[in-house]
Amino acid sequence: MTSADLAPPRRTLLVGFGKLGSRLAPRLLADGGEVFALRRGDGGLPDGVVGIRADLAAPLDQRMPEVDAMLITLPPAGGVGGYRAALAHLAAALPAVPERTVFVSSTGVFEGSASGAPITERDEPAPASDRSRELYDGERAAIELFSAVIVRPAGIYGPGRGFLQRKVREHAVVNHRRRTNRVHEVDLVRALDLLLRTPDPPALVHAVDQAPVPLGEVVTHIAALLGVELPPDDPAGEPTGLVHDGALLLSLLGELDYPTYAEGYADMIDRGP
Repeated sequence: MTSADLAPPRRTLLVGFGKLGSRLAPRLLADGGEVFALRRGDGGLPDGVVGIRADLAAPLDQRMPEVDAMLITLPPAGGVGGYRAALAHLAAALPAVPERTVFVSSTGVFEGSASGAPITERDEPAPASDRSRELYDGERAAIELFSAVIVRPAGIYGPGRGFLQRKVREHAVVNHRRRTNRVHEVDLVRALDLLLRTPDPPALVHAVDQAPVPLGEVVTHIAALLGVELPPDDPAGEPTGLVHDGALLLSLLGELDYPTYAEGYADMIDRGP
């Protein structure tokens, strides 16, 4: 089943409004939903999206609209407990807990794992830095306050996210042996859309594509597409990084628009800067 087979939430609050929100909002609006965007600043919004300016770092002096669903895509707030405080301020401003909340975290919560096997949704996080500990604390707060579905994307790439192409063009040194995982922004948005709509979603999804590979394979492919020399390998680089299993995401979506880095980067480069 795809999101096209399911009605959108009647009213959705997007908490944080960046690239993911700007891609998701038109999908919900096109199917007849109402969309609100809570963000700290001003700026353009897609037609039909109602903007709400507020900073969750402090208690809000305004009530949020009553909504059926909520997507939280806030960046780490700068210290363990920052997410928890921000989400508590959000909860206090809502007239009722939405029926569905999706919280976007990161596979970075596993950065301290020593597992040699592909990591699945059954594995316990192993945060090792302040940022990853804050992300994991944010997940738990979102579950406690909103019974949230948790989505952990790997490295998000897509139009406007051309960091790796720039490194290849600059002929920068990279660690060819580092294990990497990624997900194209289009497939991540499809997953978020589905999780907001489906009546019985999984509690946790790792958003990763079907090709976790060493970074050397990715930059080799990009260099060939660009017609430039392969970036040099870091001779001191170790085979660090983890491998994440994307089977659950694939079962939810049926197929990915960009199942591997090969299709994703070819499309990005064809589209140009």
